[in-house]
Amino acid sequence: MEAAQETPDRPPLDQGALGDAAFLSAHGIAQLSVVESTGSTNADLLHGVSVDPRAYPDLTVLAAEYQSAARGRLDRHWEAPARSSVSVSIVLRPVNAEGRPLPTQSYSWLSLLAALALREALLETAGIPAELKWPNDVLVRGKKIAGILAQLGPMGDGAVPPVVLGTGLNVTLIAAELPVPTATSVLLEQPMTVDRTALLKSYLSRFATLYRSFCNADGDPAAGMAGGPSLHKRVEHVLTTLGKQVRAQLPGDHEIIGHATRLDDYGSLLVVDAGGHEHVVTAGDVVHLRPWTPPGEAGGESGYA
Repeated sequence: MEAAQETPDRPPLDQGALGDAAFLSAHGIAQLSVVESTGSTNADLLHGVSVDPRAYPDLTVLAAEYQSAARGRLDRHWEAPARSSVSVSIVLRPVNAEGRPLPTQSYSWLSLLAALALREALLETAGIPAELKWPNDVLVRGKKIAGILAQLGPMGDGAVPPVVLGTGLNVTLIAAELPVPTATSVLLEQPMTVDRTALLKSYLSRFATLYRSFCNADGDPAAGMAGGPSLHKRVEHVLTTLGKQVRAQLPGDHEIIGHATRLDDYGSLLVVDAGGHEHVVTAGDVVHLRPWTPPGEAGGESGYA
């Protein structure tokens, strides 16, 4: 019988290291705050940009040691023990180098960009290989380690509608604390480190680099980024969803079953059904996306939300 895993030490985030002026200025981070407890960092920033937009410029960052009312995509509730996760939200006001706003249709790529940045941070900081699951999850060996939630803020007086981008990364959760059996944490994946401060700094630095490059390309996912391949190519390269048979559940009990082939220019998933018809599945419409095995074939149907 396997012994129960002891709850690890959970030190606070190092606010001195996170608030270091050199670190913030090097990555264009306007301000970074850490709170001990809140309902939701996304909700806090959405409220802030509504009440006092000028106080929340581009790349304003809010992290919390504990969230009591965190929400994921489709308003799913989740909660983790204090200081066990990286829970962070960022205000984005996407403009290019000349200050011209990005087209709002490019906003659909922001959660994928964040997932890509987090994947790079996990690999380089903790030595953990991760993949992306469309539209907004980061997986390690098929289990969810992080989720991303992008929410559009109010237009306000400016011409650039803000986006609040929230990320929740499971860091020191033990198996008994995981929300579902299909989840995992950094601790459970034989990491090089479980230092949440190091993970957060790595994520923010990589996100800021990719985000600025994306903005300077006017939100074009096909443009080369930061001296390398385009965002579109980078995401597709690590997107575990592609090449699989999937069942996409849509609102109103509609569903599409077919082969996930690629992403279109807007970050939507293209699924080809048995009749050869191509369907566009958007992140805003999909309720669940699950791997699917045709009846009678080995393996049966397996699912993850």
